[in-house]
Amino acid sequence: MKILAVCQYYYPENIVFTNVCEELVKLGHDVTVLTGKPNYGYGQIIPEYRKVKFEIINGVKVHRVNLIARKKSRLSIIKNYLSFWANSKKWVRNCKEKFDIVYSMSLSPVTILSAGNLYKKKHHVKHVVHCVDLWPESVLVTHAVREKSLMYKVLYKWSRGLYDKVDHVIFGSPSYNEYFQKVLKLDKKTSFAALPSLVEKCEAEPVKLDGKTNILYCGNLGTIQLINLIPEAMALVEDKDIKFHVIGMGPKTEELQFLIKQYGLEDRVIYHGPIPAQRAAAYFEAADVLYVSLKGDGYVGKTIPNKLAMSMAFGKPIIGVLEGDGRDVLNASKGGFVAQADKTAISVAIDKMAKLSDEERKRLGDLNRAYYKDHFSIEKTGQLVSEVLLQEVK
Repeated sequence: MKILAVCQYYYPENIVFTNVCEELVKLGHDVTVLTGKPNYGYGQIIPEYRKVKFEIINGVKVHRVNLIARKKSRLSIIKNYLSFWANSKKWVRNCKEKFDIVYSMSLSPVTILSAGNLYKKKHHVKHVVHCVDLWPESVLVTHAVREKSLMYKVLYKWSRGLYDKVDHVIFGSPSYNEYFQKVLKLDKKTSFAALPSLVEKCEAEPVKLDGKTNILYCGNLGTIQLINLIPEAMALVEDKDIKFHVIGMGPKTEELQFLIKQYGLEDRVIYHGPIPAQRAAAYFEAADVLYVSLKGDGYVGKTIPNKLAMSMAFGKPIIGVLEGDGRDVLNASKGGFVAQADKTAISVAIDKMAKLSDEERKRLGDLNRAYYKDHFSIEKTGQLVSEVLLQEVK
């Protein structure tokens, strides 16, 4: 099967779409990716990629279109989104190659779907979308727009129209189906395939963490990750030998650093800055406990964070500040504690986890790893996606 896979992001950007495409190649499919030039998290087009239009990575043929690099300002982000929207459609208009099906991964922005819908219309093939982010819900949760605003109404109509044109939606979280039916009022052919971990094992140089109990959060430092609760909870933890390590970057980075200093936690909450996923894997290996948090607002707050899958893959006990699907997964694995989004509740969970024996922590971690293998591994996801695509081609 010849697959045109579309997403604005691809390796060397940290994106699970890369893993899925490479797994599809391993399953015997011919995969061509339409993506942008890597810039997410870098603030610029990576210099060595500025002139790269085509390359082959682990058997995947990758076409890269120009876009405006994403920086911190909202205007920059809008320009970034719109430049890929325009240039990916231009690539499709000029594309004469025939593919059997289009597979898009719907991250922010939803306009990623435009190129796939255009190829579908031009060549009369099916378009399958792997939906791992909800629009326009995502812009509400981040307070980028207000629900009553004209901008929200425009985004709602545009998002609904893009989703409506696809033939099959693979949901990354079960609760997405409810959003499609109740909010978007769309009745689509659907399946479920959670995203695997970006990294499933550590191949980096080991690191040593110096706490008696080391807790790790690795991911985006944004509003919906409730980053402020980390230092606020640690200020209530009495055991001074517990250390909380934070890896990542985002709009709440400065607030995190301010709160660490305000609470005098410089020796107990250690901010390591952003670290590439492959190297961050060494911190997952070294940590005793992993921490996953997501604000429970709206439908986005009830999804399965990819950080939860990665934490399970490394076979460590987990403290989860989660609602909805994420909470259900951690409860089902029985590999950790679910805490309410409250500094006192989180501090209690931290103390409780620190008091567990090494044997008990290992037991919890083994339960998480087993659950990951059965539900979230790249082999599992790749097979599910492959089955849906083959089903639509027939």
